[in-house]
Amino acid sequence: MNHEIVEKNTPLMIVLIIVAISFGALVELVPLAFSKTVNTPIEGLEPYSALELEGRDIYMREGCAVCHSQMVRPMRAETERYGHYSVAGESVYEHPFLWGSKRTGPDLARVGGRYSDDWQRAHLYNPRDVVPESIMPAYPWLFDNKIDGSVVPAKFRALRILGVPYTDEDIAGAQAAAETCPSAPGGHCREIDAVVAYLQQLGTLLKSRR
Repeated sequence: MNHEIVEKNTPLMIVLIIVAISFGALVELVPLAFSKTVNTPIEGLEPYSALELEGRDIYMREGCAVCHSQMVRPMRAETERYGHYSVAGESVYEHPFLWGSKRTGPDLARVGGRYSDDWQRAHLYNPRDVVPESIMPAYPWLFDNKIDGSVVPAKFRALRILGVPYTDEDIAGAQAAAETCPSAPGGHCREIDAVVAYLQQLGTLLKSRR
């Protein structure tokens, strides 16, 4: 009889479904929020440098996360192709994290150090120069756009509120650190310098332990 009442009352059924899903979500998510494996950085993990953080923001701005995941699943087919499976401790300082699930292009969780800086630059300038079958778009403007580091100190301060251990010294020197690249034309970093710096550190901590 009770089942019949619920099944014939659509608004009541919707409310009860929402309650059931909410309880299920709480049971799954609340323990994770207090788990050490989720909240404790892996050994050697450091916050992004000013240049790497700018590279990450450019990576998000250009939509790279739409086609490239950054999460290696703990399955043999995944680990043999990409390397050590992803762990939560790697993403403690990620706001937001970029695990993703879409793989139009390969996963980039362990791409750091896999290719040289020159290869990464050539690939971003025109992917088909190094991967003829690639469908990835080219990003030539990254080689022209200069880094504006004036907003990086504010980013550092915001991330520190979220628990990323940036120091006062880090914040004070953030703009100069983001803009200064001795090897770049005029010594001023371009966006390509930032993106390559970001890519080259991805997944290197766990990869080095294999």
